[in-house]
Amino acid sequence: MSHELSVVALIRGKERFVYIFDDNSGEELLEAIRSQAANPRLSLSWFDAAVLAERVRQQAATPNRAE
Repeated sequence: MSHELSVVALIRGKERFVYIFDDNSGEELLEAIRSQAANPRLSLSWFDAAVLAERVRQQAATPNRAE
């Protein structure tokens, strides 16, 4: 049994937002992204969060190709 990880990233200039997650942590990641977008000390916008969230959902919906 393999344990696969997924990665979503947003690169803007010198900023890097990189998230690594597995099938069991997608919802937790979505909550973390929302929390970061709500933090005024971070430059992650709500638009950025929506884009990242959509990528997380797309990867979660993609069938496992390694099977």
